[in-house]
Amino acid sequence: MLPPKLPERRNGVLHTDLCIIGAGSGGLSVAAGAVQMGASVVLIEKGAMGGDCLNTGCVPSKALIAAAHAAHAIRDGSRFGIHAAAPDIRFPEVHAHVHGVIAAIAPHDSVERSQGLGVHVIQAAGRFIDHQTVEAGGDRITARRFVIASGSRAAVPPIPGLAEAGLLTNESVFELTDRPEHLIVLGGGPIGIEMAQAFRRLGSEVTVVEKFGILSKDEPEAVDVVRGALERDGVQLLERTGVAAVSRTDGRVVVTLDGETGRSLSGSHILVAAGRRPNIEALGLDAAGIAHTPKGITVDDRLRTSNRKIFAIGDVAGGPQFTHIAGYHAGIVIRNALFGLPAKVNYAALPWVTYTDPELAHAGLTEADARKAGHEVQVLTWSFDGNDRAQAERATEGLAKIVLGRRGRILGATIVGPRAGELIGTWGLAISAGLKIGAIAGAVLPYPTLSEISKRAAGSYYTPKLFGALTRRIVGLVQRILP
Repeated sequence: MLPPKLPERRNGVLHTDLCIIGAGSGGLSVAAGAVQMGASVVLIEKGAMGGDCLNTGCVPSKALIAAAHAAHAIRDGSRFGIHAAAPDIRFPEVHAHVHGVIAAIAPHDSVERSQGLGVHVIQAAGRFIDHQTVEAGGDRITARRFVIASGSRAAVPPIPGLAEAGLLTNESVFELTDRPEHLIVLGGGPIGIEMAQAFRRLGSEVTVVEKFGILSKDEPEAVDVVRGALERDGVQLLERTGVAAVSRTDGRVVVTLDGETGRSLSGSHILVAAGRRPNIEALGLDAAGIAHTPKGITVDDRLRTSNRKIFAIGDVAGGPQFTHIAGYHAGIVIRNALFGLPAKVNYAALPWVTYTDPELAHAGLTEADARKAGHEVQVLTWSFDGNDRAQAERATEGLAKIVLGRRGRILGATIVGPRAGELIGTWGLAISAGLKIGAIAGAVLPYPTLSEISKRAAGSYYTPKLFGALTRRIVGLVQRILP
């Protein structure tokens, strides 16, 4: 293997092929890929390597959810004839489990690994001082191309008293070593709903306050399934409810709700999960001639900013805010910046998963979005209660909903049910490959598996024709002809 190409220092300035600000999922992917392809790379990170996903987002949240699943399985074992006492939940040990998972993954995202690949890592804040120079940790860096991958943070809505009430966000909630007695969650999006169910199953009383409806970007039928599960778990959902003010009284958080009644809630902790804000304020974007809005850096479909030597990827680019999108963006940038190829983003098959129980997964267009776009829409549905594996596991709640366009073209899919996140990939691949519904209907899948729900849903497209009058006449004719 050839040795890596290293940045050069000339006249006190570091010169490199690629300079990346932010060592989260997207930045690390660009850095690792670029240096192994022969480019010199400088990677700048002011905080923890691995960014939000590893340290305060995807990884700790899924570890906490896994602990909550374990507690729920003990309580719910009687449906299989397995009876046990109530789970003994020791929250300090749950905390240790969450941080143990982070520690197990951290070496892959570490400074040492990047340096071992040949990346020059600077652990400091980086900012542009002109159109082609970044300053970080006392160094000035010039590069052929720059990539901004600075991510996002929790948005705190301007509710009177909220900032002073000792709020939690995803950056602090996983540091709790004592279980909240009553957690009030502001926001009914994926993060808020996942944490609400997890803390409830770990023994906290939980109330969710959502100004509109929970999981508003997902198919209503699927959201209804999740809503029912949350309510059975004992999560109190206050939808279409605003917050007028928040205060802290006698060590408790008091949330005053909108409305003439002046109703209020009292809890031990308050978690804010009301959206994200891009990390752009300290980057010196104006000095570099980079256009931006409060939603993030403005980019074209090649992820280039208004300064064509500079790209922006992941949450800071103002698009879909998922870790897998940051990784996808990394591939687009490498093709553009290293090979000069005009690679463009395409979100037609964009998948996302809300890791509740049951999981809710989606790829492509929802039915509403497909109709809004002018497609001739046909919808297929199939319930998990018709899936033998789901019956064996007593996990029959949920469904698959497939959105088709003309001639059976797959436009979108939603699955809500057991391990939906593992099942949605089939549909994402089908959409990105431009497949029609027959490709899924004709697949041979092992029995009994949950994946059969996709084949059954797809096969229902042909049911009216396959078992209709015309087919019966053809079969009758053939039977008379055959010897």
